[in-house]
Amino acid sequence: MKVTVFSAQPYDRRFFDLCTDHSGTESLVSFTYQSAALTQETAALADDSDGVCVFVNDVLDAEVLTILARQGVTLIVLRCAGFNNVDLDKAHALGMHVARVPAYSPEAVAEHAVALIQTLNRRIHRAFNRVREGNFQLDGLLGMTLHGKTVGIVGTGKIGLALARIMKGFGCRVLGHDPYPAEAFKDIGTLVPLETLLSESDVVSLHCPLLPATHHLIDAEALASMKPGAMLINTSRGGLIDTPAVISALKMRHLGALAIDVYEQEGGIFFNDHSDDIIEDDIFQRLMTFPNVLVTGHQGFFTQEALTEIAEVTFGNIQAFMHGHASPNALVDADGVHV
Repeated sequence: MKVTVFSAQPYDRRFFDLCTDHSGTESLVSFTYQSAALTQETAALADDSDGVCVFVNDVLDAEVLTILARQGVTLIVLRCAGFNNVDLDKAHALGMHVARVPAYSPEAVAEHAVALIQTLNRRIHRAFNRVREGNFQLDGLLGMTLHGKTVGIVGTGKIGLALARIMKGFGCRVLGHDPYPAEAFKDIGTLVPLETLLSESDVVSLHCPLLPATHHLIDAEALASMKPGAMLINTSRGGLIDTPAVISALKMRHLGALAIDVYEQEGGIFFNDHSDDIIEDDIFQRLMTFPNVLVTGHQGFFTQEALTEIAEVTFGNIQAFMHGHASPNALVDADGVHV
């Protein structure tokens, strides 16, 4: 079986190769690695492939899926949990099978969220630069003690639960909001309406999927209802935040600080080196001017354990398809749509 891997980075190949070495799958599956993201313009790179393996910023809309189907592609495996970039209805209509990696080391993302909270709160990034320049003054580095503060977690899935446990260990009061809350959360924190969570939390961390109902969940109205000076963390999907509204809240000094590992228009920026380029996204560039904003480039998942699990689950999805078995990770199979 031939599979074209789009948006492939050196670490993708490394962990996929390790997985094939251990499983002996290399004789059954051949991979072609493409650094380019999947778009209408690059879909031809998958010609003669049976499947494609894609990531968060690859485009799988109706037009791209039609091109892939015309080339003989019948399998789409996502090496991520989110699937908002896939037109599932069109994939079903074309008879394509779609499977994802529903969860991979949720602790990795939760721990990264904690790293963002602590770095931004205690100004570690600014202190690091000061000390390297021989400046040991503390003015401007004042943070808050997290113990006793209220942390609001929007989305109580596996990552949200992992973060809740960590913040409970910090001695924080933990609030959660989720239309379909995890039963386990009730042993850690208190489930409340979103309005209550926003108004009472010193730190708000987003861990919900990007769906039509959650697009720009944090907009001007939500930001206005937040506790003045609160910190907002997003390690989930960029589209959960209305970025211009966040910039306005930062300028008004109502939003105390922002840390993001994702950005709504990250597709043309993240996972690539732009150090010699001019980034033409004016909204992103404006964000970068704030001293109380911290941005990382979608690295929350980036641990050895998570990459190993992504590779193993992706291979499992491919093998299930090859042997005609139903995958528990299927979003679309021969029987219809599964989420």
